[in-house]
Amino acid sequence: MNRKPHIAIDAMGGDEGVRVMMAGVAEARRRHDGLRFTLFGDEARIKAALDNHPNLRAASEIVHTDGVVDASEKPAAAIRRAKSTSMGLAIEAVKKGDAGAAVSAGNTGALMAMAKLALRTMAGIDRPALAALLPTLGDNDVVMLDLGANTECDARNLVQFAVMGAAYARAAMELERPRVRLLNIGTEDLKGTDEIRDAAAILRASPQLAMQFDGFTEGDKLARGEADVIVSDGFSGNIALKTAEGTARFVTDLLRKAFTSSIRSKIGFLISKPAMHLLKHHLDPNQHNGAVFLGLNGVVVKSHGSANAAGVANAVHVAARLLEADITQRITSDLARIDALGKMELAS
Repeated sequence: MNRKPHIAIDAMGGDEGVRVMMAGVAEARRRHDGLRFTLFGDEARIKAALDNHPNLRAASEIVHTDGVVDASEKPAAAIRRAKSTSMGLAIEAVKKGDAGAAVSAGNTGALMAMAKLALRTMAGIDRPALAALLPTLGDNDVVMLDLGANTECDARNLVQFAVMGAAYARAAMELERPRVRLLNIGTEDLKGTDEIRDAAAILRASPQLAMQFDGFTEGDKLARGEADVIVSDGFSGNIALKTAEGTARFVTDLLRKAFTSSIRSKIGFLISKPAMHLLKHHLDPNQHNGAVFLGLNGVVVKSHGSANAAGVANAVHVAARLLEADITQRITSDLARIDALGKMELAS
């Protein structure tokens, strides 16, 4: 499949509009000066936004479309209109090989449904998974998946998620053997469901994979930096992600309230301002924006709907890195290693 550095952009997705989407893509273009783009959406609005970004205008073509997937639109309805919407046409460009990846900040459910229908899952993958990079106290971020694409998973799915997550970590963080753990209710071997324990047994018996399987981890260890990849079913993963995001907001709001509660507190804030700036930067979701649908025959990246220009740029950066690393081929090779040694003898 074509892996050229050409990215299809759904210019109409996101809460902040075309202006912010184009500002973000332009910032990403400055980071990756070899990238080219096809911009799908309202041509007049896109051209107006590009007036401020000549570097992006010179590296882009525009495909006009009147259709836009609404934030509240049902996936089934969005699929029926796929060939007339900016989101659907961006994914179609990947299917045709006109682009190597698609980036959208639009409706997550519609994007997932369209991508799965148009691109299909890779050979050897039963279900695609939604993966994202999350901040940690360690030297690297952590790849976490699945974050909501599959609410129920068997052991085979979890093993495939581990393979895909490890390939993503090698591509995004340049790790030779990422440390992989399964999210569980305890770290002891006997803890957890049959599916989790069976998946752990398969991963332990697969030393030929380009990963280091370190067993289980609990929810309070997600940000400790003790793992490079954390694997779960989509139900647990989504709850863990939303809990972590809510905790981050709680901490920043609590600190803001504490530092404005008195004159002494305000003086303390001025003294600790550099540290507070670092904390705010580390917890800013825009710094880790860009979730990936792994396991498809093509790269599709979901930018958060409320992302600012820096966040959109990070989502495009994720797409570019995965194209450069040929993520699909990495996953295919790792799955072949398991199958070759007969390590996936599980009931379908």
